Parts: sequence; structure tokens; C-alpha cells
Amino acid sequence: MFQIWLAAARPRTLWAALAPVLVGTALAMSDGVYHAPSASLALLAAMLMQIGTNFSNDYSDFKKGADTETRRGPLRVTQAGLIRPRTMAIATMIMFALAMAVALLLVMRAGWPLAVLGVVCVLAGLGYTAGPYPYGYRGLGELFVLIFFGPVAVGGTYYVQALTLTPQAVVAGLGPGFLAVAILVVNNLRDREEDAKAGKRTLAVRFGARFARLQYLACIAGALAVTLGMVCWQSGHTLALVALAVGPMAYPGIKGVMSGVVGAELNPVLAFTAKLLLYYSVLFSLGWML
Repeated sequence: MFQIWLAAARPRTLWAALAPVLVGTALAMSDGVYHAPSASLALLAAMLMQIGTNFSNDYSDFKKGADTETRRGPLRVTQAGLIRPRTMAIATMIMFALAMAVALLLVMRAGWPLAVLGVVCVLAGLGYTAGPYPYGYRGLGELFVLIFFGPVAVGGTYYVQALTLTPQAVVAGLGPGFLAVAILVVNNLRDREEDAKAGKRTLAVRFGARFARLQYLACIAGALAVTLGMVCWQSGHTLALVALAVGPMAYPGIKGVMSGVVGAELNPVLAFTAKLLLYYSVLFSLGWML
């Protein structure tokens, strides 16, 4: 049973939750406002929120018919009949409740703005595939991922430590945000045909596979541009340019996306892009601090 729940949590997606916390913490360290307990709690809350979102997607995509026996992506446990829908719905609420409990500890330090942010994040996590108007079904997934896995996550991590927010923390969040979007782009490109049949109008469905492939390139370029912009903006952080190494490192992912492969053949590219996000965040964080 543990392996089933582990599969439902989708561990490979958790890099998207870890990466912005790393960047936000690196910025806090560089500014001399690092607060270890708050950084740790921010990471825990982000992980719980991501797992809750994954559980919600597992449940909602099954209920809406987006996950079927022809699914080409990794196992979805509700669709596979390994976990009952009601059980998955309860597990979703438990994960979000745990995330909010952790967030309450941070609210005691950072005040009501963080409470508002926590509620908004939960609603965003649930609203991706759940509810009558799921934004993931309307081509807004990329925008929300960019915002919440980018400036919101990085800025929030910085804020709970510094108790203030700088423009640099917000802009730096766009780096991991773009690469988190790249993960979603590969996912949507892989599932394009199934999503179209289920009425899930992602950008890959709306504008086609070629558009999605160009999206992937734009996301990689966006992360690199953010790095250059940050170094030019704030002096003394030239070593952060080491994060530009993800450009050549991204070649296997770019090759896989641009080759025209479809369906399950994109699963390795999805896993690679998640690792690329982690590599970028580690390199940028180390370079910024040094």
C-alpha cells in the first residue's frame, strides 16, 4: 500500500516544490536574513501542498474522464482502481490540512499576509483540476504554474525569513517558474490527444504540438534570461551565471521535445526536465550566495 500512495504522490514532481524554496533561501542567506526554522517549515509546507495538488489531480482527472485506460503517462492510482475515489478525496483534504497547519506556524512569525497567501495557494492547488471551472482545463495551467512555482514560492520563502519582500526575490522566482512550466508543457504535449477527447483545453490542445514544442524552448530561454537579468541588476553576484550551464545541459530535453515523439515516449523528457529544474535552482542558489 505504501508503494501505491508513493506513486500517487508523484515524487518526481516534488522538485518543483523544492526548487523555489532553495532559491528563496539562497537570497535570504545572501541578504543576511536567513532563518533556518522558517526555511524548513516553508519547505515542508511546499511539499505537502504539492502532494495535495497531485492527489487532487489524480482524483479530479479521473472523475472528469481525463484519465482513462489509454493513459500514456505514469500510473494514476484512482483511474487504475488501486485507491477508491472517496479515499483519494479524503487524502487530498488531509494533505492540504497538514500544509495549512505548518503554514500556521509560519503565520505566527510572518503575520496575516502569509495566512492570505496560504489560502490562495490551497485554492490554486485545488482549482487546477477540481471544481466547476478548473483552470488547468482552460489553458491557464502554464500561467498559474509560472506564478505559484515562481515568484509566489520564492518570494514567500524569502518573506517568512526576512519578514519583508524585495523586488529581487520576486523576479528571481521567474527562473524556477519558467522551468516548472516546461515540465507542464511536456506533460500537456504527451497527453494532448487524450486531453482533447476529455475536453481538457490545454494550450497544447488549443494551439497544437508545434506551439507546445516552441513553448518548451521559450521556457528554457526564459530561465536563462532571468539569470542574466538578475546578475546585471544586482552587482556582486556574477557567480550566479553558473546557472547558465543549464542551457547546454537542456540539450537532451530539447532534442526529445523537438524530435516529434509523442505519447509515452515523452515520459523520459518529463523526468529529465524535472531534474533540470533542480540543477538550475542549485546552481543559481550556490552562485548567488558565493
